[in-house]
Amino acid sequence: MRYPLPGGVGVSRLCVYDTVTPDGLPGGTPHIHLCCTEAYVVTGGRGAVQTLSGQGFAEHELSPGALLWFTPGTVHRLVNHGDLEIVVVMSNSGLPESGDAVLTFPSEVLADPDRYAVAAALPGGGAPGTDVTSAYLRRDLAVEGFHNLRAAVDRHGPRAMREFYDAAVALKRPLLDQWRTRWEDGAFRAAQSTGVQLDALARGDASHLRDARVMAVPRPTEEGRLGMCGLLDTYVP
Repeated sequence: MRYPLPGGVGVSRLCVYDTVTPDGLPGGTPHIHLCCTEAYVVTGGRGAVQTLSGQGFAEHELSPGALLWFTPGTVHRLVNHGDLEIVVVMSNSGLPESGDAVLTFPSEVLADPDRYAVAAALPGGGAPGTDVTSAYLRRDLAVEGFHNLRAAVDRHGPRAMREFYDAAVALKRPLLDQWRTRWEDGAFRAAQSTGVQLDALARGDASHLRDARVMAVPRPTEEGRLGMCGLLDTYVP
């Protein structure tokens, strides 16, 4: 039997990149998710998250104990002011790993699926031990595109985001059937199970309580994978 994390979420520990990007700010790679809401629980250090949406640009300070989350379509960029560490909680566990992210590369790269794939790829998928240089190169290209997009939003308002969203959807459309299967087997099934339990309780049936289990993962399943925002330690129950 499969026992997912509550609600079918994904959990990882993130040490944010601390090298300087072309605009002088150390941190991660700006990107969006198309289907996943993301939450940050700050556990160490200090920093900020810069965001872009139809509402424009915003920046939120991050310090230990802070909780921040954002919905799909929010461009987000982590800035590391010193030893920034975060526990990341993602809806729809498995979707981000299956490609539910679009990096803010310049528009000419976004418009060409082949160029985008080359620019976004990491050797070995960024497995632990991979040279981090490739992650920095794609991050710096995304920072360039982030500033282009921010300038376009300042000039043209929400219309600039719609153009970016259209490009993002075109890139990811071939993956949608695979994403739907992961959602149905993950978060959707987890939500349905609560309904089944409520129906059983209404009948006076407590059989699912007799199947109670405790699960534990003593250490991250994988440590040091190159993520978009930093080094990831991931938990796969």
